Amino acid sequence: MQKKNTRDNHIEIANKTMSYIYQNIDAPINIDELSISFGISKIHLHKIFKEQLGINIYESIKSIRLQKASNLLLTNQYSTVTQIANMCGYSSQSSFIKAFKKRFEQTPKEWRKGGYEEYSQKIFEDSLLLDSLPSFDESKVRIVKTVNRTAYYIRQKGYIVEEAKKKWQQLQAWVYTNELNQYEQIGIYHDNPAITPHKECFYTAAICVENLVKPLNTNLPSTTLPGGLYAAFDIYKGDREVGWFIKWAYHKWLPSSGFETTTDPSYVVMHKNHFLEENEIDATFYLPIRNA
Repeated sequence: MQKKNTRDNHIEIANKTMSYIYQNIDAPINIDELSISFGISKIHLHKIFKEQLGINIYESIKSIRLQKASNLLLTNQYSTVTQIANMCGYSSQSSFIKAFKKRFEQTPKEWRKGGYEEYSQKIFEDSLLLDSLPSFDESKVRIVKTVNRTAYYIRQKGYIVEEAKKKWQQLQAWVYTNELNQYEQIGIYHDNPAITPHKECFYTAAICVENLVKPLNTNLPSTTLPGGLYAAFDIYKGDREVGWFIKWAYHKWLPSSGFETTTDPSYVVMHKNHFLEENEIDATFYLPIRNA
């Protein structure tokens, strides 16, 4: 029993640490204070995080910041490089440019002027079978405002369909155990799979419970799915793979929409879960936006 309790505790610490990083990516992240909040040493926190997620905390922070920045450089055309650097936690433009060039082998300006295209194409050639970017019906885009919601989740590293199926099966068992009738099945995308190698993407399978009437029997971590302004897109069978749709939404629709995005994650509400059944895609994609 002690071994299971320790494992569950370590999973919770790693997940809370990752959530804290995502929520505070625009600010200095103090690992000392974070370890104190868990009642453990900083060394122990680093060890737990690496064991559970397979990456060093500081490397994770740097990677998330640069991934967010690489996306914002494409979508937020009215924001300067300095403003984007600040949104991703860099207080110095020169340190941001140096880190960005080391990661992507080009400067932020070169990336913004089209350097990302070859990088993105290579990722999709390695990951998916489609030859070209599909087109989508822009007339179906809706602008909506959502509220904060609590999501119970399982996180996985790597945008891998077979692994996602296993996570959703675990969540399905959790739903049955708690005898839930009203809930939403949500896939959360902290990374843009169009410009982040799929093995490095973090995918989160989540359940948002509606009208909760009794305490849940759970050791699953929970997080707040942030409310706010979103562009909503209904995607179906003909829209093929969600990863391609995300690329279209971020790289084609958003730059010409008059909106910019934020560092909040995009997510998909699945009306039919194609990970659990032999369904075609039937979902609504939510892209966080703000006025440019």
